[in-house]
Amino acid sequence: MEVGQVVKGKVVEILKFGANVELEDGEKAFIHISKIAPTYVKKVEDHLSIGQEIEGKILGKTRDGKWELSLKENSQEEGKGEQKKSNSDFEKKLAKFMRDSDRKMSEYRKRLDKKRGKKRR
Repeated sequence: MEVGQVVKGKVVEILKFGANVELEDGEKAFIHISKIAPTYVKKVEDHLSIGQEIEGKILGKTRDGKWELSLKENSQEEGKGEQKKSNSDFEKKLAKFMRDSDRKMSEYRKRLDKKRGKKRR
């Protein structure tokens, strides 16, 4: 096994700061809580459970000789297409919001000017 390789394993222990994993070849691995998901992870149990099959990318070795894995790196690779779609959706929603906002501000200014007795050109 080498750094960057994607490996499969099974979660065997949930800890406060990560999870221990047994890889397919019987070697031990560890996933730190910061490497579980691309978003903030408050509790490991919200994302992983004992017996769960995982696929992770090897980052290196821990001090105690276990392989250090990242699920975050692997999910980011898989989610790039989905991320492009969500960015596109966001950009469309933002553009619509900006158009609506400009229209509402224009209407608001017209009403305000009318109250003050001014005419807009």
